[in-house]
Amino acid sequence: MKVYTERDADLANITGKKVAVIGYGSQGHAHALNLKDSGVDVVVGLRADSASKAKAEAAGLKVLPTAEAAAWGDVVMVLVPDELAGDMYVEEIASGLKPGKFLAFGHGFNIHFKRIVPSADINVFMIAPKGPGHLVRSEYQAGRGVPCLLAVEQDPSGTTQQVGLAYGAAIGGARAAIIETTFREETETDLFGEQAVLCGGLTELIRAGYETLVEAGYAPEMAYFECVHEVKLIVDLIYEGGIANMRYSISNTAEYGDMTRGKKVIGPEARTAMKQILSDIQSGKFAEEWITEHKCGSPHFGELRKEGEHHPVEKVGATLRGLMPWLGSNRLVDKARN
Repeated sequence: MKVYTERDADLANITGKKVAVIGYGSQGHAHALNLKDSGVDVVVGLRADSASKAKAEAAGLKVLPTAEAAAWGDVVMVLVPDELAGDMYVEEIASGLKPGKFLAFGHGFNIHFKRIVPSADINVFMIAPKGPGHLVRSEYQAGRGVPCLLAVEQDPSGTTQQVGLAYGAAIGGARAAIIETTFREETETDLFGEQAVLCGGLTELIRAGYETLVEAGYAPEMAYFECVHEVKLIVDLIYEGGIANMRYSISNTAEYGDMTRGKKVIGPEARTAMKQILSDIQSGKFAEEWITEHKCGSPHFGELRKEGEHHPVEKVGATLRGLMPWLGSNRLVDKARN
């Protein structure tokens, strides 16, 4: 595994090019603003009816229709949702990609699963920050950076890696590390992490713990503090110095309970499920399911969202967070502007 830092990246390889960022969501707004602050000539490509247009313009960014932005840019970074990118590429991006241009992605999904197949004369790379876009932006503003993954899929120019490194440096990634990988490795590990641990695994663990305590007669507020609020305290300790660092900080009672009871919750059944989840990702089964869900209008996805929003833990949490107004200051996610 190769690891690159700022000394390995020459910003001239990106400041000398025009960059079109397609999309202005979590990652899109962070990439565009960080690139702009790094001295890159950047525009944002959006559909005419996009609700994000006003946000991008208010942040001082130039906005063009997607097709115009793709034709304008020397580097075209696609940061729209995975389920939208394939059709958007065919309808609005591909025609603007002249031979020798650079097509870039923040996630490998569409290239790896061949939802997007660029012509052989296009340079294709990925810069994937290992964190949500709002953190990519806030860390950059603080003079730090979120580590990024770099992959090169097509390199007809022979300069794609240098351009990718420069792009990663311009959004702050090289301040930490830019790690070389492949589209396949990034895509499959990223999907697995989201489904089994970071999102799917964690949220279901939280809800199951909350429900177990409430069903046993304990106050919902107590259940919230123990199974939701304190998750951040534990994760921060792990983030800072690993699992051993967290165990050093907690009580002996908590540490013993951790090491003797954790495997009863995440036991053989959970590990078998993880292997099946990974298998479905590797085979393309999950990708096919997700794209089909989108093409059908996302009925199941909508039902799941609604169920999650109305879970009792959300109501209790909103009330308790209201007692701590400082939690709302300096928010990473501000829906009014990013």
